Amino acid sequence: MIVVDVNVILAALRSSLGASHVVLRAMIDGRVAFSISPAVVLEYEDVLKRRGILGPYSPITSEDIDTLLNALLKRAKLVSPSFRYRPLLNDPKDDLYVDCAIASGATRIVSNDKHFRHHALADFGIAACPAAEIANELKRRTET
Repeated sequence: MIVVDVNVILAALRSSLGASHVVLRAMIDGRVAFSISPAVVLEYEDVLKRRGILGPYSPITSEDIDTLLNALLKRAKLVSPSFRYRPLLNDPKDDLYVDCAIASGATRIVSNDKHFRHHALADFGIAACPAAEIANELKRRTET
């Protein structure tokens, strides 16, 4: 079980060539188990719908983002954290991913953000990893 930071989803929408896109496709296709909390969904929506965040000429519309979020919600393990560990990370806005991971029993938070490289995560049995690590695992699965 993983929790995915919005920066991975954003990178996946900006380019179909990278590891982030592989992770997003695997989430939608059901090839990787992941969890989402209401706070994570709201963060996804807030960031992905920011004007110009996907680039000045992106063909992706607000309605496309809604469709993506609905697809993710259909595949995700939905959790509602009953307790918040605040502040935990150096960037307090990232704590919502930790809360989601703890509530769902996720062992990894997939992020390209250096704030997740914090010793406190290990206390909860959680590790941070880049999208490339998950993409490589998915590739190895298909090769065997």
